[in-house]
Amino acid sequence: MSLVSVLLSVLIVLTFLSTSISSKAQADSGRKSFPLASSAFAPGASIPKPYTCSGADHSPELHWGDPPAHSTIPPGTKTFALIMDDPDAPSGTWVHWTVWNMPSTVHEIAMDFPREAERPDGTRQGRNDFGKVGYNGPCPPAGKTHRYLFRVYAVDAKLDLAPGATRAELDSALKGHVLAEAEYMGTYRR
Repeated sequence: MSLVSVLLSVLIVLTFLSTSISSKAQADSGRKSFPLASSAFAPGASIPKPYTCSGADHSPELHWGDPPAHSTIPPGTKTFALIMDDPDAPSGTWVHWTVWNMPSTVHEIAMDFPREAERPDGTRQGRNDFGKVGYNGPCPPAGKTHRYLFRVYAVDAKLDLAPGATRAELDSALKGHVLAEAEYMGTYRR
C-alpha cells in the first residue's frame, strides 16, 4: 500500500470519527445549533487588538441565524442569551461577558455594545469576572495562547434575572430553557 493510500485512509477514518463524535455530542445535549459569526475575526483566528485589553477593549460584532428569514432559529425562541468566557485562564474559566433577554427579533450585537446593565429593549448584561457590567475583552497573562468562546443561546422565555447578575445565576436561569446554541471561538496571546 502506498503512503498516499495510507494517509487517505487515515483521513477518511478521522473525518468519520469527527462527524460521529459531533453528531453524538449534539444528540446527547438534545440541542440544535445555528450559525454564529463575526466580522471582527475569522473562526478560530486571533482576536484583533482593538477587542482586547491591550487595545480599546471594544466588544466585537456578532451575528447569528441565516438571513434574511433566520430560518435556522428554532420556533418558540423568545429571547437570546450570550456568554463569552476563557476556558484557559489560570484560575479556571474566566467570564468576560454575559447578556440575556435580547429579543428574538435581534440577530446581532453591534461592535462596541454599550456597557449598560439594561438596554431600552429589555436586554440585560451581567457582571463579569473583572467585576464590571458588560464586555471586557481578552486579557490573558503573557505567555500561552488562550481560547475565547462566544456562545449564543436561543431561549424559550424571558428570563427573570436582575441586571448585573453573575454567570452562575445566568446558568441557573437558563436551565430547561435553551432550545439551541451557537458557538464561535477566537484566540488571543499577549
